[in-house]
Amino acid sequence: MPWNEPGGNNQDPWTGKNKPTNKSTDADELVKKINQKLSGLFNKKPSSGNEPDGPANYKGVFIILGLLIAGWLFSGFYMVDAREEALVLRFGAYQTTSGPGLHWHLPTPIERIEYVDVAQNRSAQDTSNMLTQDENIVEIAVTAQYQVSDAEDYTFNVLKADDLANQSQGTLYQAMRSATREVIGRSKMDYILGEGREQIAVETQKLMQTILDNYQVGLRVIKVNLTYAEAPDAVKDAFDDANRAREDANRFQNEAETYSNKVLPDARGQAARLIEEANAYREQVVARAEGDAARFTQLVTEYKKAPEVTRERLYLETMETVMSGSRKVLVDSANSNNMLYIPVDPKSATVDLPTAAIASAATVSTDSSTPTTSNAGGNTDMRQQRPLSPGQTRESRQ
Repeated sequence: MPWNEPGGNNQDPWTGKNKPTNKSTDADELVKKINQKLSGLFNKKPSSGNEPDGPANYKGVFIILGLLIAGWLFSGFYMVDAREEALVLRFGAYQTTSGPGLHWHLPTPIERIEYVDVAQNRSAQDTSNMLTQDENIVEIAVTAQYQVSDAEDYTFNVLKADDLANQSQGTLYQAMRSATREVIGRSKMDYILGEGREQIAVETQKLMQTILDNYQVGLRVIKVNLTYAEAPDAVKDAFDDANRAREDANRFQNEAETYSNKVLPDARGQAARLIEEANAYREQVVARAEGDAARFTQLVTEYKKAPEVTRERLYLETMETVMSGSRKVLVDSANSNNMLYIPVDPKSATVDLPTAAIASAATVSTDSSTPTTSNAGGNTDMRQQRPLSPGQTRESRQ
């Protein structure tokens, strides 16, 4: 019988071995082994080789795959701190920005998260020699404080918007240096070393922010300080002398202003007082003149009524006024014709002269029409020119 005849012994003439029948493929054997291991994990009796293959054998695999998928999806939850913003990137492309709180994204490798601290106060500083408008060299030290204003622009628009490890490589550092050089370049040396420090810092901050906004860096400059501004060491002594001279000038100016503030009010007060005195004197003179004019008008009226009486009264009043201020007194001697001259100092002595002595002083009348008589002793009778004392009449005096 041939070796491969049906129903035969199926003996291989070359090997002498029986050819196996009803054996599973290698893939089926691998699946069975995995199924047995999974069944052991879930405390199930492993299936025997005689059980038919079917969907029940893959139940454990599906459970594991489901758990893995659930864990993968759960890994998409992320928490954003209150000081941060989160950038969601899908296959490297920007999608959205998340604020503080709990969020979810498609897990890695589909999406990933980049965190940006937007509340941190960052700083950058630079020290270098710069050329001024008047062609002098000055050493300047500038410090800038800034924050992230836009996380998306900060991350994607510019490469190395700032570099905290190496500041000179950041865009903000270059913008700060450029703005400082421009402001210093249009300022003079004395202004930089003197009163212009604060204004230079303000102008530098404005120009620096303008540059960053044009580049859309996503940074906001909070404060710029000009911490140091001095001349180079080679000419520092000369500039120190100039600064001391400037300080002395300011001190002298302040002293002069203090003295001026002290003297000017006194001068203004004295000027006001003199003006008031002049006004008062003017009012006094005008009032006196008006009074004299009114009195003269009244006197003219009275003179027209009684010329002789008015003339005598005017004469006596005039002599009384003249003699009251005189230091010379004429006394009529009762026994002789001699006139005695007695100098009297009104400050050291007071002389009570009789009425006759006062009358004798009026020896000459200004009115030629006034009658005069001579007495037995040869003296002139001046009774008509004598002033009358209170309560005395002309007849009683005679």
